[in-house]
This record gives sequence, C-alpha cells and structure tokens, in this order.
Amino acid sequence: MLNSFIHKLKLAFGDPEIRFRIFFLIGALAIFRLLASIPIPGVDHGALASFFANNQFFGLLNIFSGGGLSNLSIAMLGVGPYITASIIMQLGTIIFPKVKQAYFEEGEAGRAKFIEWSRLFTIPIAILQGVGFLFLLQSQDVIAHLSSVALIANIAIIAAGSMLLMWLGELVTEFGIGNGVSLIILAGILASVPASISQAIFAASAANIPAYLAFIFLALAMVYTVVVVSDAERSIPIAYARAVRGAMMSQGAATYLPIRLLQAGVIPIIFALSLLLLPQMALSMLGTLHISFASSAALWYTAFLSNPWKYGTVYFLLVVLFTYFYTAVTFEPHRVAENLQKSGAFVPGVRPGRETEEFIGKVVNRVTLPGAVFLGFIAVAPSIIQGITGVTTLVLGGTALLIAVQVALDLAQKIDAQVSLREY
Repeated sequence: MLNSFIHKLKLAFGDPEIRFRIFFLIGALAIFRLLASIPIPGVDHGALASFFANNQFFGLLNIFSGGGLSNLSIAMLGVGPYITASIIMQLGTIIFPKVKQAYFEEGEAGRAKFIEWSRLFTIPIAILQGVGFLFLLQSQDVIAHLSSVALIANIAIIAAGSMLLMWLGELVTEFGIGNGVSLIILAGILASVPASISQAIFAASAANIPAYLAFIFLALAMVYTVVVVSDAERSIPIAYARAVRGAMMSQGAATYLPIRLLQAGVIPIIFALSLLLLPQMALSMLGTLHISFASSAALWYTAFLSNPWKYGTVYFLLVVLFTYFYTAVTFEPHRVAENLQKSGAFVPGVRPGRETEEFIGKVVNRVTLPGAVFLGFIAVAPSIIQGITGVTTLVLGGTALLIAVQVALDLAQKIDAQVSLREY
C-alpha cells in the first residue's frame, strides 16, 4: 500500500498539469491565510479572546469563516455568505419553478445561471452579516464604537473580503483540484489546530490528565467513525429490462442506486448555526437603537448560548430536523422513479411508477434517521465533553472534524482520479 502511494505521488508531481493544479491550490490557500491574518481597525484582542472563550457557538461559526472570525480579519465572514446564498438558491428550486427549471432542465447553461444568481445573492447577505457582526461586537466591547463613516468603511471591507474569498474558491475549483470553497474551510480548520493543542497543553494539570486521555481516545474514535460513516450507503438494486433486437435478445444489465447515510452532508449544521445566530444579531442591532426589551433579551440569549446543555439540546434537535428537511429538498423520489421508468430500469420486486417512488421514499427516510442522529451527535460533541468534564480548553470540534474528513477524502479521490486518468 505504501509503495502504491509513493508511486501515485511520483506520478502526480511528474505530470505537469497535475503539478500545476497542486501548486495553484497551495498558492491560493496561502493568499487566503494572508487575508485571514489582517485584522480590521479598532479590535480589542483581549476582549475578543475572552468573547470566543466564553461562547462556543461563535467558535463554531469561526469554522465556516475559515478561521478569519477569531481575529476579526478582513476575511472574517469567510465563504459563509456564499454558502448561505447557495442554500437559499437550492431552496428556491422548490419555491420557484423557474429556478428549478434552470437548475435541473437547462444543463450546463442552467447551472451557470444558478451559480451567477448565487454570486449576486452573496453581496447583500455579506453586507447584512457584516452589519450584524459589527453591532454585536460593539455591544460586547470587542471593538470600539464606530462613527458612521468608519462603520460603512468596515462593512465595505468585510463584504469585499468575503467576495474575494468566493472568487478565490471558484478559481481553485476551476484551476486547482477539489472544491475551492470546501478547501478554504479546511485550511481554516487546520490552521487553528496548533493553537488549540498548545492551549490545551499549557492549561493541563495533574487533575485533568484522565479527562485529556479520555478526550484523545474519543477524538480518535470519532475520526474512525466519521471516515466510516462518510462512505456509508444503502444500495438499492436496479435492473434493466431485456432488449429484443431482431432475432437477438440482450440480457438486461444490473446495477444499484446508492443512498448515502449522510445525504445532506454538513448543510444541516450550517442551517442550524444560521438559525441560532439570527436572534442574537437581530437583538444586537435593536439594542443599538435603544429599544428597551432588546438589551435584556440579548443578555438572556447570550447566556443561553453559553450554557452547553441548553444550547446543545436545541442545536441537536435543529440539526436532526434540518437533515430531514434538506434531504427532502435535494432528493426527490418522484424524479428518481420517473427517470428509472424512462430508462427502462426497475427495482426488482417493485412495480415501476408510484410503488417505486414510495419504496425509495421509505428507504431514504429509514437511512436518514441514523444519519441525522449521527450529524446531531457530531455537532454537539464539544458541548457534551465540556459539560461532563467542565474543562473548557478541551476543544473536540465534531463539526470541524466532519468537514475536514469529508473534504480530505474528496481531495484524495480527485487527485487519485487525475493520476489514474493519466496512467491509462
């Protein structure tokens, strides 16, 4: 196995095109890390560190910003607005028939139009999120009170940083290897690992050694579980009818329809985070307008997010619900059954048409349940660990781990596909 890996590595760096794609990816990620290290003006770094230490929820948001939120860089929003815009567009395929037609029926031209609409939606979302974050951070005394001109300038810088990362991610997708947006998030996750480890080591004491050993064991178990579950699927056998051509009868081919356990990926976690973030940002903006109930409500909601058990329970339920919701949005049994019938395929023992649609729907619902529970557990794993041990320096980023493993597996498969293509 090691010899095979070394052989493929030599082939990858020996081929000029693959080598260019790999170095382009490395260069793009280096530019992203540079942008993530340039802070906006007027940041109180001591107050910022205290704010993130006392609020695990914003630590999770920092994952999707690619690490830029933790030091309030010009790229503090990361690719979050673009991801949100893409999710809104995917929901639009259900609400608006025109969007659905463009995405499913117009081929490459329709998908290009879909991406263009997502880019346009990213601009107002980035502006709104920038305004919300700045008002929130001002209310927490993380940044100084900004004048109108300084506020507008910072909002413009933050929104422009997010758009720049979106463009950088698309360049990586086109000229590099893998999905650029996912790789930017992965780079932010990996960049935060050394700081988290050093913080845990310096905070370690003899009394906490059993907790740290348990943490290491659980982290390794979670890595193994995430790798297994990411590739898990339920295969529905598919057969094709025999074709008669003249005096010849050809045997129908047999294949299968894969139903992935994590059909929705990490999108339900993003949904849940966005929904949990919305009230705090809205209350912070209302608080700056000196509305009486907003300040007390914002304090209550901040305390709720800081409680690992209350926040973890709500977070878990939201992830499970959104997993079912997003699976229903993106996987349509009716469309699958219709396509099978048109191509002369069928599920053995099930009548084509409505019965096939109901059968596939039941299988998807059964498979989605363990996937949803697993996603929910991964999302709240840090809250469980911190609630049991009481050690806040233990950072078991279940969400970060899930993203990192899935993106790393996808990147390895893309590189292997490029090498295999040139081998043959």
